[in-house]
Amino acid sequence: MNNQDLKKICNEVRKDIVTEVHAAKSGHPGGSLSAAEIYTFLYFEEMNIDPEKPLDPKRDRFVLSKGHTSPGYYAVMAERGYFPKEELTTFRKTGSRLQGHPSMRYLEGIDMSSGSLGQGISAAVGMALAAKVNGDDYRVYTLLGDGEIEEGQVWEASMFAAAKNLDNLVVIVDNNNLQIDGTIDTVNSPYPIDKKFEAFNFHVVCADGHDFDSLRAAFKEARETKGQPTAIIAKTVKGKGVSFMENEAAWHGSAPNDEQYATAMADLEKIGEEL
Repeated sequence: MNNQDLKKICNEVRKDIVTEVHAAKSGHPGGSLSAAEIYTFLYFEEMNIDPEKPLDPKRDRFVLSKGHTSPGYYAVMAERGYFPKEELTTFRKTGSRLQGHPSMRYLEGIDMSSGSLGQGISAAVGMALAAKVNGDDYRVYTLLGDGEIEEGQVWEASMFAAAKNLDNLVVIVDNNNLQIDGTIDTVNSPYPIDKKFEAFNFHVVCADGHDFDSLRAAFKEARETKGQPTAIIAKTVKGKGVSFMENEAAWHGSAPNDEQYATAMADLEKIGEEL
């Protein structure tokens, strides 16, 4: 898919994110918006998936480790055709398939339910190991937050992945430099992120998380890397695309009111017109 088409889809993903969180009056827009290009690239170019066959054993797997950014996950799944877009406004409502954290019990196409931060990468490592043991050639992708990697479980899983030479595993870190309480370096700095993963024997690629050419090159390098898992450190902007949310930690887990929603959608409509 060409970059222009990916950009248009990505902008729709951002509109969906804002719509979900506004409809629910709760949720996490900041880290969902920062990962919009990552979600879009994975689901529209990188991964071997088919919405018509969500349980195909040959499909690539995706695990959302930073599960609170489910608005971005649901948005790209809806855009890809896993369920009707109209359902997005049921986000976080009682009886909805779109709960605050993704649940594989309710929606086919979700490969793993999200739990506490740090757990997703462990599940992804298990999936990658299973593929190796069973001789399957599917790949496993997992998306982590840069605040999330302050969790010790992340590094236990990483140590195991490298020890087992899981070159079918790609760990993506959404490095937007903000978490709920502020900048990650002032809360509990995980920097230098690239050097840490290298120390755990990962192949590391640094990318611009908002540039499709950069992401394409990073994922290509990951596929070509043998004998090691790959970590893609994607530099991003929290709240990307919405003027008043960008680089503001306050929008980690806050929902826009009606006036703010109108402003956010106007911002994104303008971006769409320019595409």
